[in-house]
Amino acid sequence: MAFASLASTLSKASRVALLACTLTTSAAMAAANLPNPILFVTQVPVPQDFATIGSVFANHMADMQSAARGGDLWIRYPNGTLRNLTAEAGYGSSGMQGANAIAVRDPAVHFNGQKAVFSMVIGAPTSQYQQITTYWQLYEVSGLGSGQTVHISRVANQPADTNNVEPTYASDGSIIFVSDRSRNGQRHLYPQLDEYESTPTPSGLWKLNPASGSLVLLQHAPSGSFRPFVDSFGRVIFTRWDHLQRDQQSENPSYGTFNWASESNAATTSAAVDVFPEPREDTTTTFGLRLNHFFPWMINQDGSGEETLNHVGRHELFGYFNRSLKNDSSLTDFSDAATPPRSNVNVAENWLQLAEDPTTPGRYYAIDAPEFYTHSAGQIVSINGSPTTNPSNMLVDYHTPRSTHDFHSGNVPADFTGHYRSPLPLSNGGMVAAWVAEPRLSANDGTRANPIPRYKFRLYSLMTDASGFLRTDPNGALTSGITKSVSWWDPDVRVTYNGPLWELSAVEVRARATPPNTAEAAPESPEAQAFAAANVDFNAFQSFLAARGLGVLVSRNVTTRDGRDKQQPYNLRVPGGVQTLGNSGPRHDIQFMQFLQGDQIRGLGGASSPDRGRRVLAQPLHDADALQFMPAVQPGAPPGSVRIASDGSVAAIVPARRAMAWQSTDANGTPVVRERYWISVKPGEVRACAGCHGVNTTDQAGHQPAQNMPMALKDLLDYWRVNADPLFEAGFD
Repeated sequence: MAFASLASTLSKASRVALLACTLTTSAAMAAANLPNPILFVTQVPVPQDFATIGSVFANHMADMQSAARGGDLWIRYPNGTLRNLTAEAGYGSSGMQGANAIAVRDPAVHFNGQKAVFSMVIGAPTSQYQQITTYWQLYEVSGLGSGQTVHISRVANQPADTNNVEPTYASDGSIIFVSDRSRNGQRHLYPQLDEYESTPTPSGLWKLNPASGSLVLLQHAPSGSFRPFVDSFGRVIFTRWDHLQRDQQSENPSYGTFNWASESNAATTSAAVDVFPEPREDTTTTFGLRLNHFFPWMINQDGSGEETLNHVGRHELFGYFNRSLKNDSSLTDFSDAATPPRSNVNVAENWLQLAEDPTTPGRYYAIDAPEFYTHSAGQIVSINGSPTTNPSNMLVDYHTPRSTHDFHSGNVPADFTGHYRSPLPLSNGGMVAAWVAEPRLSANDGTRANPIPRYKFRLYSLMTDASGFLRTDPNGALTSGITKSVSWWDPDVRVTYNGPLWELSAVEVRARATPPNTAEAAPESPEAQAFAAANVDFNAFQSFLAARGLGVLVSRNVTTRDGRDKQQPYNLRVPGGVQTLGNSGPRHDIQFMQFLQGDQIRGLGGASSPDRGRRVLAQPLHDADALQFMPAVQPGAPPGSVRIASDGSVAAIVPARRAMAWQSTDANGTPVVRERYWISVKPGEVRACAGCHGVNTTDQAGHQPAQNMPMALKDLLDYWRVNADPLFEAGFD
């Protein structure tokens, strides 16, 4: 539909909003080789790059400072024609932003190619000094075909008082999305604060059935999860912020950090104490631990099986990782050039805006960008991660040059080709991405009232240059630039912007096969043997756990570690039991596995007048429902621990839908190996692994992954059968 005929079909208000945008269907626009229409959003530029809509983290907030109003949802057809879908449906405006003002983000197309889901916030202050509260909400749009009538409706039964962003369709038609709703829905815990800057963060991935209203937390992420999508194998692939470290704010008295006694609204308070993992600074026995990475993760669509993509480890992707203990000469600092060499020779530290290549299922593109400075824009990278790919063989490819330069100086190195964002691999093998040529850090080169943003993102088709890298096609701009003049109250200053809008979040509008609906698999042979030996029905046990919001974590032999992971102790021995030795260096006895649950109890601002929201802290397992169904540990054992069986196995009942971590300790409770990842399980899940850290091919002694029947699981099931099963059979809760 041509622009003129399109405008003639709209209401006066919609025509005004649409005509306020400068649109040109030019030869340059039509030159982009697009096999299908492209759905994308525009955004009034926000120069600041901390906790704003373009930021790496805390980008989910809907206030005027975080997400300026004036953007829209657009579709661009292969012939170059553009349609402003939100304007056609009567949403949004130009000029002074008020009650009908909008910002739009995160479109995702349904498998049938006929509709899409996206996030939109509606409303802006209508007068100076007015403060309003708004939230990002999920909407669906249909009528995407040329000449069709667009229809936009709010998704039913979503939380109305939380920010719901980055939606995607599940295989059964429900919607998986990111939300800052508190883990258990309790408002006094809102918002969850991240583990780095104590900034509001999403609590994890959620799943909504709009028809039934069923809403469940798929996984709990203490620092946030981002950009989920269902890949061609049915796995939910997403970016998770891995920042499990002690609270840096507690080191500065001005933050007024303290601990709530519990997650209760009426809890008392105490001093800010951290117990896990090791301190951020060096001690007499440990090196300081600081983690801050955005890693690729996966989970089944029912919330089971959460782990890094194919269980890939930090030592497969990172460039450097320091050892943990000072008194173990066998430990080494990890570098990508370490011996023996790894298969992957390219370093990638952050995996943002993941997208699967439709021409090569199991290949995932992403942006490796710094956490600040560039509005999540950086280098385009990819990794092969199909379900059958061993982590040792997951290779990182660079698709744009990896330039390292000082963002502050403005000096442009010869290899710099711009910053890329939102990579979109196309069904014809092409690539579209948002791009900006600016080498410096993001900034406002104007004033608060009249901002001049340094970054100006435009969507381009990319081409391969003579060196084999992707670059912007000079004739590949998807638009000739979409401009708009808008003003808004912030709240005391009237801000005016007149210029090009950011073009972001492109997705291809096409039908594709619905992926399988992944769910927890039947237990593998070692765990099935334990159930048979204990004479416990697996399905009955699962039902018992699910009814009480519990799951089980199992490891077959925690003395085994991946052969490349030599940053934590790996000459491990269970007193009187199994041992796995990688060399003749110091041996470490491990007797207990201490489990830690993520409690939202760290407060800021002082106990007498606390700030809104709480940070998650690792606390020894104390969930009463979990502990009552496990045998008591000997006196003097670390709190929240279970004994490691003589075969090296571990089994523990844990609360579901709550982040969990764990560490092995010696007989005195001194930590030996700290597993510095958060993992959550779904209700009823029996989650098993061969060892910690999982073995890719061989462990430190050259052994294959453990396949023993875990004695600890058999012992746990024996205890449950005697002490809990009769209650279950009788129907008691």
